[in-house]
Amino acid sequence: MSSVSGCAPAISPARAALTGIALTVAACALFALLDSGTKFAGQFLPMLMVVWLRFVAQALVTTAVVLPRQGLRALRTQHPKFQLGRALSGVLTTVFAFYCIQHMPLANFTAVWSAGPLLIVVASALLFGEKVSAARWTLLVIGLIAVIAIVRPEQDGLPLGWMALAPVGVLLCGTTYQLLGSRLARLDPPTTTQLYTTWLPVLATAPLIPWLWEPVPHWQVWAAVGLMGVCSGVGHLLLLQAYIHATPSVVSPFLYSQIGFAMLMGWLFFDQRPDGLSLAGIAVILGCGLVNIWLSVRGRG
Repeated sequence: MSSVSGCAPAISPARAALTGIALTVAACALFALLDSGTKFAGQFLPMLMVVWLRFVAQALVTTAVVLPRQGLRALRTQHPKFQLGRALSGVLTTVFAFYCIQHMPLANFTAVWSAGPLLIVVASALLFGEKVSAARWTLLVIGLIAVIAIVRPEQDGLPLGWMALAPVGVLLCGTTYQLLGSRLARLDPPTTTQLYTTWLPVLATAPLIPWLWEPVPHWQVWAAVGLMGVCSGVGHLLLLQAYIHATPSVVSPFLYSQIGFAMLMGWLFFDQRPDGLSLAGIAVILGCGLVNIWLSVRGRG
């Protein structure tokens, strides 16, 4: 893999676009494997322990890839508050996602996560005063209705009570995570942001781990933890590479391939098959997302 901080090779635009698309699809496959590993490990270990092990593994993989090439300069940031905020929102997103992954089919959870870009439209309008067209507001409403159709606590086994709102937590915290990431992309190198996003949660929660630690029952759980770290670390680096080779308008539609990979993983590893209403909701979210991208390409606000 070439350095994530370098420039794209001098190749034809068509080949560069295909390279970006291939890297995006590979990253989405790794993210689906990450969710599968999380679901498997969560069957044997406490939630906070799984989350901590996931960040440790991801931090080690990211460090092993970044530091040998960039050295300690990769740790330099002029915006520690933004880095801390993004790390915190990332931890909260992961915690809420853990509950969703444990109680929902992987495809359903991935579809809910895929509705995040629609929510970013609202956040951009409220926080940054961006003009949002009526078409985008319509897509947002339709997409959120589809999320409601997918997220049915009584159907997916989510515990009743406040944890039934875990999908809402995923969307809100995930949107904050993405917005801070977009802001930091213009302030710090992406590899610097990724190092802080992984290491800050590890260091902040390390004092709690001795009180939460439980023996790992068998080697398959350790394998799942290692898989989580590799898939998360390498997947995010592949996605960074994809944006070096191709523009967001080219790459973004293929982010939805993660829904297909999640369906495949859920079927292969957990015998999960979304029902008809969930499939309809997934299709609606996919359609809204693609139309949203088309509006961006056409410059229609």
